[in-house]
Amino acid sequence: MSGLDIEMASGMAAFEAKEFARAWQLLKPIAEQGDAQAQHRMAIMCQNGLGMVKNDMMAFKWMQAAADQGYALAQHGLGFMYLYGECVEKDPLKAIEWLRRAAEQGMTGSQMTLGMIYEQGLGVEKDEAQARRWYQMAEAAAR
Repeated sequence: MSGLDIEMASGMAAFEAKEFARAWQLLKPIAEQGDAQAQHRMAIMCQNGLGMVKNDMMAFKWMQAAADQGYALAQHGLGFMYLYGECVEKDPLKAIEWLRRAAEQGMTGSQMTLGMIYEQGLGVEKDEAQARRWYQMAEAAAR
């Protein structure tokens, strides 16, 4: 195991143990080197003020960086940011774009959210066929 792997494992363990100040210290250099998983955890800490003062701008920056690398959890998170206007201007079309990317990687929560978006017409025309498609995909994944 390399030193970077040990730092990452220690940072993730600190995050899981809710030792957020330590997690921040360990994960920040790894996130800055481009690790999507570390970037995602940084975004969560910034968004929720865990181990630091809440910082929407930084939360969005880290979530976007991880999502751009194809990290499904971050794509899901970014989709929610756009859907509800958290840390960024509300934009249903961008929400759908990011949720779709996560859903296509098998994120059941994203599939369910897309179903709800199309069923309720949140920022788009109601589309029962699209809603059914996403709900069925989520149901199949849950089996």
